[in-house]
Amino acid sequence: MIKRFVFFLLLIGLGKLHAQELNARVQLLAPQVSNISKPTLEALQKTIRDFLNNNKFSNESYKPQERIDCNFVITINSWDGGSGYTAEAQIQSSRPVFNSSYNSTLLNMSDKNFDFSYNDGSTIDFSDQNYISNISALLSYYAYTIIGLDKDSFSKMGGTPYFKKAQNIINLAQTSGNTGWKAADGLRNRFWFNENVLNPVFSELRSFIYSYHLSGLDQLTDNDKGLGQIVSALPALQQMDKQKLGSIFPNVYFASKAEEITNVLSKLNGQERMKAYNMLAEIDPANIGKYEGLKK
Repeated sequence: MIKRFVFFLLLIGLGKLHAQELNARVQLLAPQVSNISKPTLEALQKTIRDFLNNNKFSNESYKPQERIDCNFVITINSWDGGSGYTAEAQIQSSRPVFNSSYNSTLLNMSDKNFDFSYNDGSTIDFSDQNYISNISALLSYYAYTIIGLDKDSFSKMGGTPYFKKAQNIINLAQTSGNTGWKAADGLRNRFWFNENVLNPVFSELRSFIYSYHLSGLDQLTDNDKGLGQIVSALPALQQMDKQKLGSIFPNVYFASKAEEITNVLSKLNGQERMKAYNMLAEIDPANIGKYEGLKK
């Protein structure tokens, strides 16, 4: 009986261990900051990684192979010798392509205002209902954004509940005085990225993410039908407001996807490649140089 009870507790423990959504790799750098010791940096790196990997950001359970691969490269620019850090971060996430070893990028975003306070040896607490600290808010915001984009790639507009959770983090953090949470803090910040993904103006882009991944990339290993699905999804993007193409969401998305889209669609015949090129050149003129490969 005791053995069965212990085995039951182990199963519960394993269930909790495998329930989380993220498989985050965290790298903390401080190349220009001489007063931070290596042990301090490594301890903070582990604390951030534990926050991302051990907290639950949804009510769903993820199997180990379903957890979302993501990378946080945080560069500390200065430290006041106490709890104050000024930093910037590069946040990247990806999802696997069905029946292949390839991972396709979903998010590759630079955050120049990743400043936070942290006392050495403390934990980072999580709450989606209260503002605790800027580091907690930053990590939670990106966790919800990563999950939202992943959901969008598997079901049409499936990420909306998570983008709304990220929006709630924004609302809670706006009184903190930290930069990046308000509309007035610039056009390429956390506020505007979240505003974009929830704005109906960009619904075609979110629908494209679904079609591109689930109906496109995920089908390529079995047949070439996926190529046609990707091309047929492009015209909807031409309906987006051209004045909005410079906004942060399409800008970040296409900057990370243009090269991959070109490589995938290069398998089309010459006429179809030119058709795809013309549409992409109109949809994403900022990356037209990357699409030139479709003209060859």
